[in-house]
Amino acid sequence: MVLIMRPDFTGKQLETAIRAMEEGGVKVMVSRGAETTILGAEGDSSRLDEERLAQLEGVERVMRVSEPYKKANRKYHPDNSVIDIGGVQVGGNDLAVIAGPCSVESEEQMVGVAEAVKASGAAALRGGAYKPRTSPYAFQGKGMEGIRLLLEAKNATGLPIVTELMSPDQLPLFEDCVDVIQIGARNMQNFDLLKKVGRSKKPVLLKRGLSSTIEEWLMSAEYIMSEGNSRVILCERGIRTFETFTRNTLDLSAVLAVKNQSHLPVIVDPSHACGKAWMVERMAMAAVAAGADGLIVEVHNDPANALCDGAQSITPAQFDSLMKRLRPLAECIGRSLRA
Repeated sequence: MVLIMRPDFTGKQLETAIRAMEEGGVKVMVSRGAETTILGAEGDSSRLDEERLAQLEGVERVMRVSEPYKKANRKYHPDNSVIDIGGVQVGGNDLAVIAGPCSVESEEQMVGVAEAVKASGAAALRGGAYKPRTSPYAFQGKGMEGIRLLLEAKNATGLPIVTELMSPDQLPLFEDCVDVIQIGARNMQNFDLLKKVGRSKKPVLLKRGLSSTIEEWLMSAEYIMSEGNSRVILCERGIRTFETFTRNTLDLSAVLAVKNQSHLPVIVDPSHACGKAWMVERMAMAAVAAGADGLIVEVHNDPANALCDGAQSITPAQFDSLMKRLRPLAECIGRSLRA
């Protein structure tokens, strides 16, 4: 349940409304938007007297919320959330493009790619230090050495770094060294891990699970936010369908659906969605046209010899071409892309 206050409500009226809700046995979230102030009920709202609350002075109307997610719900928080990642805004007017290789391989590779994507306008650097692989015999990442190499690339370019967390015991390292903690598709419903990052102050990039519904995805965001961390960025990266031509099926309708249901920013990963480098540019442009707040793109200096996901990685030159095509497109839809 949410109470929407009148534009001219007083402080005393707000206190009275909060107290009336708390007497019904719920915690109250106060969301102050640019034009609207909303009181959201956390917990079992069945004991709240909707008619009585609607009659309180200063209350414009009362709404029942059917969705199980509350903190991630746009009804509780009508204004778009803007998440800061190392000085880069995600969810505002600017499009945030995160780029880099699937996995960290060497200092030369990471620094070289980081310098190239920054020159093309990337806002942040991605790279996997710990890699969840389908096969236990595939390259699993460089671990702590990979984190060190990411930091070398950050020191050389100033780009904030995004990398995937695999286990709660890695969290102290990530809190010290990375700018954005990525929760991968396979861990989207690892609820213990979600709770742990929910107690962190680091921004979290939450990828949609391979076979997860939009509600399940938002409920995973709710797990993080319920622990106190509201700095969540959602990432659509394709879902598993009957189609086998592409690695996954990019669900661009999810961008619109999530932005209708939630205030959290949404970015798109066309690389994992398609699994084919030649598709990345067009799918990235389609994602921006659909209203995504940004992209996360795999860029490798030598895709043919990449240790992980080379088939879906574009080169720095191809990334530069993509960014040049995105700029006029962004302007057409009232967004901007940094030079």
